[in-house]
Amino acid sequence: MTSSAITLFRSMSVPRLILLASGLIAVAIAATILFAPDAFYAGYGIRLAGNASLTNELKAPAGALLAAGLLMLAGVFRPQYAALSLTTAVVVYLSYGLSRVTSIVTDGIPHRGLVDAAAVELFIGAVCLLALLRVRRINPHR
Repeated sequence: MTSSAITLFRSMSVPRLILLASGLIAVAIAATILFAPDAFYAGYGIRLAGNASLTNELKAPAGALLAAGLLMLAGVFRPQYAALSLTTAVVVYLSYGLSRVTSIVTDGIPHRGLVDAAAVELFIGAVCLLALLRVRRINPHR
């Protein structure tokens, strides 16, 4: 890391670090689904090869996830977007996690990686919610 990068990292507040992590995760997952869907889903035992309809259906929400991830990252660099970025992170991660839990209850236990994904999404969503509540408490007009 350069000295300016280290200075930037040290000066970042906890909510900004949370947004950085949640945004990078969302962007990385979305980009992988958009540009290497076979490899991404193979890790969960899902085969896409030759199924253009399924691949298309899985890539569509990846575009929305990419946009949401970029919005999360905007809050890292523009403090005035922090509350909006955290709200986006809360909605994205908790909705993914809770949807997976709903599927587990109604459809049964999926591949272990998808169960782990649900736990990680719920954890990230909860951390983002706590950060959002902190930001709103410190500055109630955000």
